Amino acid sequence: MNDSQQIRAKVSHAYAHAVTTGTDCCGSAPKGTLARRAGYDDAELAALPAEAVVNSFGCGNPLAFGEVRPGDAVLDLGCGAGIDVALAARKVGPTGRVIGVDMTDEMTGRARAVLAEAGLTNAEIRKGLIEDLPVDSACVDWVISNCVINLSPEKARVFAEIARVLKPGGRMIVSDIIADGLPEAARHSLSLYSCCVAGAVSEREYREGLERAGLTDVVIRQRFELSLSQLEALVESDQRAFRVACDRLEALSKGELAVACAGRVFSAEISARKPE
Repeated sequence: MNDSQQIRAKVSHAYAHAVTTGTDCCGSAPKGTLARRAGYDDAELAALPAEAVVNSFGCGNPLAFGEVRPGDAVLDLGCGAGIDVALAARKVGPTGRVIGVDMTDEMTGRARAVLAEAGLTNAEIRKGLIEDLPVDSACVDWVISNCVINLSPEKARVFAEIARVLKPGGRMIVSDIIADGLPEAARHSLSLYSCCVAGAVSEREYREGLERAGLTDVVIRQRFELSLSQLEALVESDQRAFRVACDRLEALSKGELAVACAGRVFSAEISARKPE
């Protein structure tokens, strides 16, 4: 198993475990509160099946910053239990369509159940990798994603796939984690990959990666620094985070590494466009 496969296996296991056991792989918040903390309003959440809300692990609300309209086609990368797929399906209406893609059986199963419970027939869930999307080229108006691209070990492939599936003039809007100058110990922790920290790249790397894929008008906005308490919660969510992957981790306590990451990890909204 190569490094990329190892990372995907770890991430897949972590999120499958979270959705089937009711734990939170993104911190110690009570289950069901992450959606409100991520920026969804009560009216949006009240209209969704409870299953979508309690199994939301995002770091923002990408649809809050987009201009998704009735009739649009939307693709959600790493759709999880389907909260953004369901919200997008309501926005695009019966003349639009939404596709959600996720790599875990547990998440795709939950997302399909959410759509069925909500009676949304204009959306579908497909199993697949965001680095190799099971989606036709130039077929969607929007690509959205919520705290998922940071989890990919092959971000250049993800950015290329976004450019491939967007129609000319189509747009991307994602919520994600970015990080600058992380300690080497954090970068080498497989467990911190699942916590959305170790795989996060800098603002510059994100921008350059999208531009190399052929996207333009890259804007990184709504940049919020994760507080020390939030970082400590992320670290605490995996008790093994400092005992795997790198011998140097043994010299650092969970609290010490959280402090070392302080001021370096941010949630952000990132948008880009495919040229006409």
